[in-house]
Amino acid sequence: MPLALKNPSELVGRIGVAPDQSLLLVDAPEPLERLLAAARTPEAPLEAVTEARLRSVKEQFDVVLLWREDRVGSAALLASAVKRLRPGGALWVVTAMRKVTGPRTPAAHRLDRQDLEKAFEKEGLRLGREARFSAWHVGYRFSRTDGRAGVYST
Repeated sequence: MPLALKNPSELVGRIGVAPDQSLLLVDAPEPLERLLAAARTPEAPLEAVTEARLRSVKEQFDVVLLWREDRVGSAALLASAVKRLRPGGALWVVTAMRKVTGPRTPAAHRLDRQDLEKAFEKEGLRLGREARFSAWHVGYRFSRTDGRAGVYST
């Protein structure tokens, strides 16, 4: 069954990616990739890779969006995504919600908000926003508010 994005016309705005910001998508489904690509300028196309190809990406990006349901093996992937994030950038992690039926990953093995907060705590990334991506998926936006690890402006 193809993924049905929730309010696609508003999703780009909820994600908060400016058309001129560099954007890396990791394992994003095709409908999301097409939607975000259409909102880009020709000077700033997005880059989309699979988890297996993420290590080959050497540049850093203003925004990294990682689509990940399964908790298994996620620590290395999350750490690799953080390395591709520019100082002051934002990292979105989209995962399947726990209490829904439909995603291919069983609820007991899904990443959740607490897993992500714990994983990014040592990196100095703080949760700043949530957005629904589909009926089954929610995204969490993490960033360093002043661009430096572990230091937050109030």
